[in-house]
Amino acid sequence: MMSLTSAPDSRPLRRAVTPAGRRTESPVVELNVGGEFYTTTLGTLRKLPDSKLAEMFSSSAKACLDAEGRFFIDRCGTYFGPILEYLRSGQLPTQHIPEVYREAQFYEIKPLIKLLEDMPQIFGEQVARKQFLLQVPGYSENLELMVRLARAEAVAARCSRVLVCLVQNEKDDANCADALRSLEADKRSVVKFGPWKAALDIRDLLDCMNMDIKAQGYQVHYSHNSPLLPAKVSDYFYTFSFSWW
Repeated sequence: MMSLTSAPDSRPLRRAVTPAGRRTESPVVELNVGGEFYTTTLGTLRKLPDSKLAEMFSSSAKACLDAEGRFFIDRCGTYFGPILEYLRSGQLPTQHIPEVYREAQFYEIKPLIKLLEDMPQIFGEQVARKQFLLQVPGYSENLELMVRLARAEAVAARCSRVLVCLVQNEKDDANCADALRSLEADKRSVVKFGPWKAALDIRDLLDCMNMDIKAQGYQVHYSHNSPLLPAKVSDYFYTFSFSWW
């Protein structure tokens, strides 16, 4: 169970004393979410019983309080507001959709997650592009290898270049075999993508690779083939250039 961040004064949800002297949970809750302050009710926070947010405010949960006695959640508060508005009224966010989607996933607000995934901003990334990339075996691992190779060559250099080989099918793989062996003999590193079974557009794959590397904060661009390769296989090879300053 995901609990609110720990602190020395962590204790159960506060109780209010009724006129009859009975102790009950206070229905009004003041929150400090990453420095942003919100006031809501336990009913709103527990609206979806199977969510992580409801679990965090269950009667058995222990909560961390800030110096003013507000319940503290160590998450970005900016995007908690749209989560709260959805729980209150069903209102969907119109801005910062990817960020709200990430927070909805953290709090496990499943109906909101589903609605956000139907929005163009999330559908394109989470459904169309990710499904596209799932058809490329080892995509993430190869991308990490490209970055490692680029960083290894960055010592006292303004630019690092990583050679990439893209083979769509077994025939392409066979056509590139000799060139890959030759590059290996020359101790030149090559990151090979493929083969894959689906009909993927090479340009779309290259754009995805470029986009995902840039998303990590690197300055990168790619160019077609290498003048050192035989013309018959040059179409399979691309150079990704990383700029360091």
